[in-house]
Amino acid sequence: MSLFHRTAAGLIFTAALTIDSSSAQEEFRSTAVDRELVSLTVYNANFGLVREIRSLTLGEGLVRLEYGDVAAGIQTETVNVRSLDGDLQVLEQNYQYDLLNPQKLLEKYVGRTVKMYRTNATTGQEEEFEAEVLSVNQGVVLRIDDEITYDVPARFAFPEIPDNLIAQPTLVWLLQTEREQQRIEVSYLTSNISWRADYVMVVNEDDTEGSLTGWVTLDNRSGASFPSARLQLVAGDVRRVSAEDPNVRRDVMMRAVQAEGGFAEEGLFEYHLYTLQRATDLLDNEQKQVTLLEGEGIALEKHYTFQGTVPFFRTMVDRPLPQQRVHVDLEFANTAGNNLGMPLPRGVVRVYKADRAGAQQFVGEDRIDHTPRDETVRVRLGDAFDIVGDRRQIDFNAGGRCSSESAWEVELRNRKDDDVQIEVVEPAGGEWEIVSSSHEYRQIDAGTFAFDIDVPARSEVAVTYRVRVRWC
Repeated sequence: MSLFHRTAAGLIFTAALTIDSSSAQEEFRSTAVDRELVSLTVYNANFGLVREIRSLTLGEGLVRLEYGDVAAGIQTETVNVRSLDGDLQVLEQNYQYDLLNPQKLLEKYVGRTVKMYRTNATTGQEEEFEAEVLSVNQGVVLRIDDEITYDVPARFAFPEIPDNLIAQPTLVWLLQTEREQQRIEVSYLTSNISWRADYVMVVNEDDTEGSLTGWVTLDNRSGASFPSARLQLVAGDVRRVSAEDPNVRRDVMMRAVQAEGGFAEEGLFEYHLYTLQRATDLLDNEQKQVTLLEGEGIALEKHYTFQGTVPFFRTMVDRPLPQQRVHVDLEFANTAGNNLGMPLPRGVVRVYKADRAGAQQFVGEDRIDHTPRDETVRVRLGDAFDIVGDRRQIDFNAGGRCSSESAWEVELRNRKDDDVQIEVVEPAGGEWEIVSSSHEYRQIDAGTFAFDIDVPARSEVAVTYRVRVRWC
């Protein structure tokens, strides 16, 4: 029974239920041995959802159950207990996490007498004596006979383990049950378990085609092992409330390889749920890799980019800007027609290519963001060795506080044995107008224009243009 009382300060809830936990006549303990099923849903924001079904033999009436083998990172306020057979009520829940270790043992024995064993340097025999533990604060302080001493090199022996010390974190419930045999479902959130996506791409000799393998790396530091678990991953923007930041969002994205024993996808609210089609072990303090996706014969395009910056167009540049790097990117369409067509979670793409002897060599890596299907993925691998460019300001006129007109020459030099096309990207940083140019240009967005320049093998091409810019 519960009562509500209205006061000037608001509404007060008073619990009128009286429970004498000492009246529970029977005590039971459940461990992982009792599990019928365990499933694990992992998010890449360092938390996961654990769901267990256990078969228990309990007495009838008021019983005390120690529910062991839970994750050390458990968030106890998220625990949900449900009987699959009915006739079970949870009256109290306690979480015991005062774990057994040598320091804790000594702390519990402060003010008590323990045995100590020390080897006699002369006889080589182990001698027994008694000591009273006075303190364990910044060292062990003892009373031996009539002397106070500390940091005695000896082995301690304790007559028993204190009742309030346990070997592992344990939930303790006071239950009211009407059935001796119960199947219960327990779910809770735990921290310190996460996943991430990684990709390996292997490109062919002329960089026009490649294969892509995706991996999910699971990292379990939750303090519990989950053998033969049903593994699931969630995709979508999952909101969680944090005491430190009430606006915290946790976002993940996931897609699975559609193969026997791989992941199967289904809709879940506004997210996607991916279930591994076989049981897997995820042990405590273990990293595990599971294949996420595989794609062969993926068409690739190599792009060279010569990148400008906004300040170039706002000030006078009285000297050439020599030997600027030309970036190298690989681009591919994430479509079914390109042997992919699956949402790619955020992760690192590492690219390899075979040398003349056939050995795979690492040629670069980049981090990609969440990429839906039917979108384009661009991976920046580094800077070209044999392609360079110079930029020189030919003329500059300030048109006022927030405008200018400037003339530029960009020289691109291709020292390779193959023809290349280089994209010259110029971020004007405001309203812009091309007054004249030696090559055709195109608009990328409101503040950026670009030139696509074909540069033959072992030759140079110069691009000149004049532009007016207004930025306020």
